[in-house]
Amino acid sequence: MRLTDYTDYTLRVLMFCALNPERSVTIAELAESHGVSKNHLMKIVNDLARQGLLQTTRGRGGGLRLLKPAADIRIGDVVRQSETDFRLVECFDPGHNTCTLSAQCQLKNVFWSAQKNFLAELDKVTLADVTRPQPVDPSADDALVANVQTVAVGAIGRATPR
Repeated sequence: MRLTDYTDYTLRVLMFCALNPERSVTIAELAESHGVSKNHLMKIVNDLARQGLLQTTRGRGGGLRLLKPAADIRIGDVVRQSETDFRLVECFDPGHNTCTLSAQCQLKNVFWSAQKNFLAELDKVTLADVTRPQPVDPSADDALVANVQTVAVGAIGRATPR
């Protein structure tokens, strides 16, 4: 499954606001930060405001802020609101299904279950969860360095002399 760019930027707008709760964020700032046009972001921001997720203030000193606490915004709900098409395969749309295997096909049930589980997983995660700083695990860096060194030494040992 692939989410649209619209959903991707919707999540980024919300995350950016959650990471800056002490101030209003501007559309210009978001556009520059993510390399997206202001017009595209305006549509996203208007949709989020209409959904009751963002508070928008016009004019000098204006901007946007989360209207709800980040812990109250489920990622699954945001994805459902911003995605316009959850048809993973043609047979999910009975009005346009031309597949000749539909009557016998069980693959559609697998896809349906996967999609349901995908959204259920997203429902377990809030905006606060995805913007919380991750604890630094120094042993992870040590393990990565040790692994890289082991691979490098193994490659040198296998090198054929000229």
